[in-house]
Amino acid sequence: MSYTATPENASQTHAEKRSAALFSVLAALGITVLKFLTGVLTGSLGMLSEAVHSTVDLVAAGITLFSVQVSDRPADDTHNYGHGKVESLSAFVEAVIMLASCVWIVTEAVRRIAFRERLSLEMSVWPFVVLLLSIIVDFTRSKRLHRIAEQHASQALEADAIHFSTDIWSSSAVLLGLWASYAGARWKIPALQLADPIAALVVSGIILYVVWGLGRRTVDALLDATPKESREATRMEMERDLMAIDGVLAVDRMRTRRSGSSYFADLTLGLARNLTFQRTEQITTEATAAVERHLPGADVVVHTVPMAPVAESVHDRIRAVAARQNLTIHDVTVQQFGKELHVEQHLEVRETMPLRQAHELATKLETDIKREIPEVTSILTHIESEPATIEQPESQERDRQLEVRLRRVAVAFPEVLDIHDVMVTRIGAHLKMSCHCTMPDDLSMERVHEVITALEGAFKLDAPEVDRLLIHPEPETDNRR
Repeated sequence: MSYTATPENASQTHAEKRSAALFSVLAALGITVLKFLTGVLTGSLGMLSEAVHSTVDLVAAGITLFSVQVSDRPADDTHNYGHGKVESLSAFVEAVIMLASCVWIVTEAVRRIAFRERLSLEMSVWPFVVLLLSIIVDFTRSKRLHRIAEQHASQALEADAIHFSTDIWSSSAVLLGLWASYAGARWKIPALQLADPIAALVVSGIILYVVWGLGRRTVDALLDATPKESREATRMEMERDLMAIDGVLAVDRMRTRRSGSSYFADLTLGLARNLTFQRTEQITTEATAAVERHLPGADVVVHTVPMAPVAESVHDRIRAVAARQNLTIHDVTVQQFGKELHVEQHLEVRETMPLRQAHELATKLETDIKREIPEVTSILTHIESEPATIEQPESQERDRQLEVRLRRVAVAFPEVLDIHDVMVTRIGAHLKMSCHCTMPDDLSMERVHEVITALEGAFKLDAPEVDRLLIHPEPETDNRR
């Protein structure tokens, strides 16, 4: 069984994503250790909350590194759609861990504010140094992660990038809280001594904000919600592009989902039922390209259903009924008597088929045609074996006398500019002629048909020995093909 092939640059993409995730892990490890040591030495809840936040960052970065390692694996027998969901799962685990740390920080901050516990801090310059270093590191890694996440559409790296960019604000809040607490202790201002736990509450608010946005996106991905890239206006544009494809009559269903950095789209298109398999394949290719313009690299599955076009002619409807039964018909003629239609057609069957079976096929075909087209009241079907449809003429040659007579008759039709390539075919006692007829480029097909029919009738009156005249019309600017 084959699966969607990975791109040629898949290894390079994986290396870039892994490098960014590994850098994030090392940075988170260093910052977490420094914050914990500083928080323990100074007794700052804000600093300890930042240390807990950084621990979450470290765990999240480790999960991201693991998910990047797994999510880029190609599809296999047990995971036909690839392993991209691992990125969404890792982002969800990260959100849960962040929420748990937020609960601890809020609880500790409320206790200190309510009961005035452990508000005194050890004066030191190190918390400021560590926090400034943390801000610089967070800015660097969030920018790098965001660039690679956007380049490779990685949900896990995007979650880390957003997470670390908010760390800059939380570190700034703790920095401000520490400064206010030190100022309150130095100048004996009791209100400022609450700045540290208040800063911790600000950090928890930032964490909650990040958890809400991250959790909503990851849950949507895990539940196969429609990606934001294909919602509302984009979905309408996608449907408009699909309807613009020649042969597409309707977009019955369009479903999209995301797995990691990959998109999957399932389409059901209504196509004219008289289209060939080759044209249906071409439409499928065009539809895939239309979806990929909105969802780059999407794995697109197109299901087609036959439909009857509004402007479908009676002849097309008759042929559609025959095609549905896998039967071949030709020389279909329709005659109208008042409001009723009479159909004559030739049905091709196998040469070895018994007459009884062939007659049953013809009867069933006639019944289905009458059911499909109620206006048809009578049908005459000529049954013939397939070899009989291949004529074997005795000769095919030019006949100067018949050619002159044809040109003389054509003079009465001003639309006929030229007649050439006149050939005469003899099959037993039957005589058939064919020719190419040049007409003005802008002449409508309705008028072309009228002229050709009239010319055929006039010539057969002049040359009754000719059983059939087949005329091939050509435009004046291209009359030699």
